[in-house]
Amino acid sequence: MADIRCMTCGNPYPETNIIHICEKCRGIFDFDSEPFFEDSRVDLKLPGIWKYWHSFSLEPSSPVITLGEGDTPLVWENSAKMEVGFKLESLNPTGSYKDRGTAVLVSQMVFRGVKMSVEDSSGNAGASFAAYCARAGIKARVFVPESASGPKTRQIEEYGAELIRIPGPRSEAARAVLKSLEDGSVYGSHAYLPFGLTGISTIAYELFEQTGGNVGTVIAPTGHGALLLGVIRGFKAMKNAGKCLRLPHFVGVQAENCSPMAMLFNKAITDYADAPEGKTLAEGVRVSRPVRGNAIIKELEESDGEIIAIREEEITPALVELAEMGIYSEPTSALVWSAYKHLEQKLPRPIILIISGNGLKYYPT
Repeated sequence: MADIRCMTCGNPYPETNIIHICEKCRGIFDFDSEPFFEDSRVDLKLPGIWKYWHSFSLEPSSPVITLGEGDTPLVWENSAKMEVGFKLESLNPTGSYKDRGTAVLVSQMVFRGVKMSVEDSSGNAGASFAAYCARAGIKARVFVPESASGPKTRQIEEYGAELIRIPGPRSEAARAVLKSLEDGSVYGSHAYLPFGLTGISTIAYELFEQTGGNVGTVIAPTGHGALLLGVIRGFKAMKNAGKCLRLPHFVGVQAENCSPMAMLFNKAITDYADAPEGKTLAEGVRVSRPVRGNAIIKELEESDGEIIAIREEEITPALVELAEMGIYSEPTSALVWSAYKHLEQKLPRPIILIISGNGLKYYPT
């Protein structure tokens, strides 16, 4: 298992508790080595993401908190050509890809003795966090922006978590949860804590198996960026292990109204502070200060990937077109279909579009 250290000062992550930033310099924690994958240690007798247990940041004695996440279908737009596929992460237990990371994160929290934890979210991460905390017997409190969609907030409450609605944009919910830490609460952040990234990397492992090792392009919606970063690291881990010979072309997609990484990547701004946090139907990517944004941009630059922004007026038509193909997604996931249509002529085949969240989580207001 790779060590976790502060990326600024090198301070090692504590062994017995959960902290979201370095207590010495307030830097971000991450794994201190390349992602790990070993084909001979994949346990096909285990279900879902857990067949890849060896690649997780868990001790052998750690409990497993699971709701059956992973093993999601790959559905082809045209099954005869198999050129464009939809990875249906929307069919995870709480309806989004977040469950892969949350399962690993909450297992880590239980191992470290956490009894109560807080989180902030636009909705999907909060619903996933509430569900897995309920499964683990951890008391949860979730901060969401007032604009968070009704189905997601209902999920959070139905799972028994305390729901705190915060006026203003997504960033205000993040500020509120940080302020709440003054009472000593544990911040089970999907954005700050690196544990869940190894769970998200299992998407890459599954795609490799589902395509027979032939993945040309992966397109993913990108807010804080854990989905894209986890998938990139998963493919890198397989390449480092000699399982795949080349990396796919990676495409991150943001909504134009809130597209800090796309703006920075494409040199439209020089600092995230200069990026607007405009309203968008794609609430899952309305993140103006992505915690791991610089790490994601570095990965994209090193792998010759890209990140683009989609205009607001394109989102609803993309949502409708996906539904007409039988793919019921939330608006955030519809970004990938718009991105595909912009870039299809130049992208290596086969092209995989990650449908990150279920359409049942959204209704127009």
